[in-house]
Amino acid sequence: MKTNELPLAVSPSPARRRLIDTATRLFYAGGIHAVGIDRIIAEAGVAKATFYSHFPSKDDLVVAYLEEQDRIGRAAVAALPKQPPRRMLAAILGRISTAAVAGDFRGCPFLNAAAEYTDPASPVRRAIDARRAWYHGVLREQLAADGDKTPEVTAALLVALSDGLLEIAYLDDPRSVPALIEAALTRLLPQR
Repeated sequence: MKTNELPLAVSPSPARRRLIDTATRLFYAGGIHAVGIDRIIAEAGVAKATFYSHFPSKDDLVVAYLEEQDRIGRAAVAALPKQPPRRMLAAILGRISTAAVAGDFRGCPFLNAAAEYTDPASPVRRAIDARRAWYHGVLREQLAADGDKTPEVTAALLVALSDGLLEIAYLDDPRSVPALIEAALTRLLPQR
């Protein structure tokens, strides 16, 4: 396993699956701190003891939720058709507009969670940091393959751009995102 990879998802028990699915829906729609354990337990249709046998704390459930969102995102990037690095960068960033126009888009689950968990040492923030490190690495690899002379810096700029695009896609018109991606890549990446 590469250093930036998540372990493969283990097929969870049906109760654990219901808990994660319920938490995903409720956390994304209403915010993590706004949703209590009792509501998740009730809507998932499990006993309190079952919840605590799978997740010793709410933060453990939040980490599981974020790790699953991370696995889904990584799989989506891995499934993109292989293409030249510059087009690959556009395709990776293009996932933002795809997600935003799919319906019920409420921003990035990682940025949303980071806004609620301010302690950088918390397990939740460490899960968010792992996602961001992976994303930065994917962009950096594509930039290096494209011949960028400072792929680390350009990748950091593209991560910042992605964060902004995710907010624009939620707060403004998500249909503007593809044109913004194209304009940003044209301005950030020297023509070859």
